Amino acid sequence: MKWTSMIIMASALGCSAPNAPVEATFPEAPLTTLKSDNGALAIEIRTSPEQPPGRGISSVEYTITDQGGRPRDDLELSVVPWMPAMGHGASTKPTIEAKGEGRYIVSGVSMFMPGRWELRTAISGPLEDHTTLALDIP
Repeated sequence: MKWTSMIIMASALGCSAPNAPVEATFPEAPLTTLKSDNGALAIEIRTSPEQPPGRGISSVEYTITDQGGRPRDDLELSVVPWMPAMGHGASTKPTIEAKGEGRYIVSGVSMFMPGRWELRTAISGPLEDHTTLALDIP
């Protein structure tokens, strides 16, 4: 009977639903602050689970404000991880979620090789702009 109970318990654990994804947590201090290419936006960058990010999958938080420091919640972002020295990007596309107060979370950013990576970011909505964040991945 004891073995039967253990087998049933092990089976139940193996068949249980996967845990809900853990939301990334970001440090208070930004990794860096960028200006958009046309200078209309200031963008604070934070990374998780490490700052600066290491090799593998990361999440990136963009906090975007206008020249007056007001959060911009009316934007759409497209982020492409790109390795310029190798002439390729990642095989997966990151997902982007607007969180309010000018915060946008980019999840599933794959930087799988050591070297220089760029996060090429297109900004659209009421204004069109771009920015590029360069990251050296160990």
